[in-house]
This record gives sequence, C-alpha cells and structure tokens, in this order.
Amino acid sequence: MARRTLQATRVLVTGASSGIGREITLQLCKRGARVLATARRIERLSELQEQCKQLGYDLHILSGDLTQQQHREALVAEAKLKLGGLDVLINNAGAGAIGPFCEATSERLRTVMEIDFFAPVELTRLCLPLLETGNRPAILNIGSVLSHRAVPNKSEYCASKFAMRGWSESLRVELASKKIEVLMLSPSTTRSEFFDSLVETDSNQRSQSLGSMSPEQVAKQAISVLVRSKREMILSVGGKALVWAGRLFPAITDRILGRFQ
Repeated sequence: MARRTLQATRVLVTGASSGIGREITLQLCKRGARVLATARRIERLSELQEQCKQLGYDLHILSGDLTQQQHREALVAEAKLKLGGLDVLINNAGAGAIGPFCEATSERLRTVMEIDFFAPVELTRLCLPLLETGNRPAILNIGSVLSHRAVPNKSEYCASKFAMRGWSESLRVELASKKIEVLMLSPSTTRSEFFDSLVETDSNQRSQSLGSMSPEQVAKQAISVLVRSKREMILSVGGKALVWAGRLFPAITDRILGRFQ
C-alpha cells in the first residue's frame, strides 16, 4: 500500500497537552497536517498553539474532558467547522494506576476504564460519519505493551489496554469495507507526565519497567505507523521481549514478574 501523505490531512489528536500527544501534534503540524488538538488543560493547549504559531503552523485547540459526551460532541462539531471534516483520529489520551487490585476501590477501575477505553470508543463512534467521507481515513489508537502482556500492580491499566486492543482488532475488520484503517501503536514506558497523575495511587509507588523511551521517539513511531498504514507496532526492545516471553514462556514470565512486585 502506498505511503500516506500527511500534507493537508485533517487530524484530531486527544491528550495533546503533554507527552506523546503533544509531540504527535507537533510532528503532524511540521508535516503540513491540519490538526485539532484536545486535552483538559487549556493553558497547556494554548502554549502548544502559540508554539506552533511561532513555527508558522496553524493549530486548532479545544479543551475539555473526553469522558463527557458533551465535549466529544463538541469536538466533532469543531472538526466540521475548523477542518471541514476528518481524515484521521488519534486516540492518545489516557490515565493509569499502580497498586494491588485487592487494595483498590471500584472507583479506581471505573475511572481508568472510563478514560482509557470508554471515552476513545465513544469519540470514535461519533467520528465515524466524518471518517467515512474522509481522504484515506484512519483511526490510530495508542495502546501499550501492557495490552499484550499484563503485569502485576497495574491490573486496571492492563484491563483498559487489553480492551482497547480487542476492540481495535474487531473494528479493523468491521470498517475494512468502508476503507477506514484501524492502526495501533503499543509503546512501553515513556518518559512523560503520565506518572504524575496516576488514579488513586500512593505517591511512593514506582513503576517497574524495562527501560523507557522519550515522547519524541514514541511520536516519531506513531507518525511512521500512520504514514505506512502499519496495523500494529510494539515499541522498545524490552517491551518486545516482555511480549514474546509471555507468549512463549508464560509460566516462567509469571514467576519473574512476581519477583518485581
């Protein structure tokens, strides 16, 4: 399949105020895409918009809470008004939590699932009519290595990302006849503000990981997935090792992971 050209491509990016989403937005703008960026923090979005303006790029922003239907509907309306439609939806916004499941409240699970799964799913549902009339339309879901192999003390986050991956696989087949691509990028731990806002998590908790990547590196790979129409990409050597170890030696992997709780 021919590579996707991003020049003048109309893109909606969620979770764009920091980390991976912010870098994806910048890289899209640099490639000439027309971008609508959203996140909860208006001050961060405004800073990003000003940065793009100084670089000569035109970025549209709309702040709000993706878990609210009203904001999701507003995003679709804004895409129609400011972009004239939509070619690509990038579901990037997310939240996590660390700690034993048995010590958590039901609200922690519901909050993580609401942000990481239900919000992007329902936003996608609203965007589908626009994507159907878009130019080489695509949905790019930012998942995680933990959507392939779960680890202890991140049960809620793993559950949300497994759900995202399963939904993506089903949607990919459903939308094939409509020529809407469903792509997925699965990063490992990324150096960002993600761990500064964990849901119902003790501030002393630390994430056990097999190395990390910068938001810029992950965003570069996200752009590559989009340009090449790659159905899924798993990032980092450590991340790939974890996934394959879990598939080939599940019992041994369980024992090893148990030592790092």
